[in-house]
Amino acid sequence: MRLVIIGGVAAGATAAARARRIDKDAEITIIEKGAYVSFANCGLPYRISGDIKRRSQLILQTPEGFFARYRINVLLNTEAIAIDRQQKQITLKGKEGFSTMPYDKLILAQGGSPIRPSFEGLESQNVFNLWTIPDTDRIENFIKENSPKTAVIVGGGFIGLEAAEALHKRGMSTTIVELTQQLMPLSDPEFGAQIAQVFEANGVSIITGKALVAVDEKAHLARLNDNSQIPADLVLLAVGVHPNLELAKKSGLTIGTSHGLAVDSSLRTNDPDIYAAGDMIEVMRIPDGAKARIPLAGPANRQGRIAATNALGGSMQYPGSLGTSVVKVMDHTFAMTGLSEKAARTAGIACRAVTVHRPHHASYYPGSEDLSLKIVYQEKDGRILGAEAFGKEGVEKRIDVLAVSIYAKLSLEDLTALDLSYAPPYSSANDPLQMAAFAARNDMIGFSKFISAQEAFPLIKENSAAVLDVRTYNEFVRGHIRGSIHIPLDELRDRIDEIPESQILIVSKAGFEGHLAYRQLVNRRSGTTKYISGGFTSIQLIKEFNELIEEGE
Repeated sequence: MRLVIIGGVAAGATAAARARRIDKDAEITIIEKGAYVSFANCGLPYRISGDIKRRSQLILQTPEGFFARYRINVLLNTEAIAIDRQQKQITLKGKEGFSTMPYDKLILAQGGSPIRPSFEGLESQNVFNLWTIPDTDRIENFIKENSPKTAVIVGGGFIGLEAAEALHKRGMSTTIVELTQQLMPLSDPEFGAQIAQVFEANGVSIITGKALVAVDEKAHLARLNDNSQIPADLVLLAVGVHPNLELAKKSGLTIGTSHGLAVDSSLRTNDPDIYAAGDMIEVMRIPDGAKARIPLAGPANRQGRIAATNALGGSMQYPGSLGTSVVKVMDHTFAMTGLSEKAARTAGIACRAVTVHRPHHASYYPGSEDLSLKIVYQEKDGRILGAEAFGKEGVEKRIDVLAVSIYAKLSLEDLTALDLSYAPPYSSANDPLQMAAFAARNDMIGFSKFISAQEAFPLIKENSAAVLDVRTYNEFVRGHIRGSIHIPLDELRDRIDEIPESQILIVSKAGFEGHLAYRQLVNRRSGTTKYISGGFTSIQLIKEFNELIEEGE
């Protein structure tokens, strides 16, 4: 058996090692266009920040190591430029010129490449990507030789956020420029707002809704599409990744609707002898079954394992991906899994979303910090579709539980019954994710109806609903919706007669007290009542509400 794998790093290197464990006699070769066959590309920002001290820590395996351990041949700095599918032969271009290599089975694992948007000054010496070890070397050398004081990060996604923190940690005055209206565009806007708040609190400038149009290397400036200029000794591009499909297209392999290489559940292309894995393929998005590109290291590794197994006669199936991901945001963490609310609605799914802001562990135990958690679920049956979380501690724990819940097709009711670990330093007797599930279930059965802050905004702006604020006096005077009725929760039973019979939207600090107020009101008045999920904490994260909020001292 002659197995050839085009591409290394996550999917390709994993596929090669897996293939050797299956077949001790197979002739296995990795063809890698770059200078490194297996490296920790997710660790690159932490090398720039100085958290990873030695460059060698990023190199996971070498050609010599692959051969010594697995008897796998690795050809570096070698590009596969053509596939003859009839003759089952690959044309290669390397340092020694052109050559051909036969195969019995082929795995494509060519990954993706960073998008380089067109702008004046793109080829300047101070403009970088952060995708490979050589990219990291170039940035490191530039910093050592030029001592940049200012940095501009173009793109506010995962890589952009990690790079911004890294350069900030290196002492540079850093600005993130994001074309959309929020950081972390994959998330819902309120989480982008929280991420921005943390960066700004740590001295990183945030510019959203604008694009970079020019870099003036000599003047150390970057110009945006509104003609504003910002200092830019160093510019790092992190605007996304496109799949490397040139070889696949030229070879007549089918490209999918999401512009990734199409594969079936066994990761086989339309050629029965060619499999594919990693960032270049499109996969099934588990919550809704749509085809999507989900370029993440975890799925790429698992896909490499499955592709190798099946190329050597196995029958493993790849079930799809949730896109579960996590990113460090200074001293906070953001994580998400499945569909955001806006992604679910874009997909045409009738969904609802519940938001809670709860202590990440028992509030009476020292060090308690609020965790923001949002669960997106199917309106008709409460099946969980996605979740997002932000906070200092326990974020990834909750998202991992919810990732399992989505994969297992659990509903909100199932979530309320989960037996999760509890001790005061780690959680509460009712975990925040279960508090969210309780609130969503109460809404579904009509016991306690809520409305999201986004849904509430037009009603409040158009005076279609009165606002009852049940927070304490001190909370109210620090900021409230203009024109709202203020009755603290503990006074509500004695003052219900002051509330009009019109539609009422209840505002509390973070949602829970709104639920308590709701139960008091529906038992004693006939008007329509709902509380705002996430309370005033969520309201403050919705940009549109700024015009309706009266700030106190």
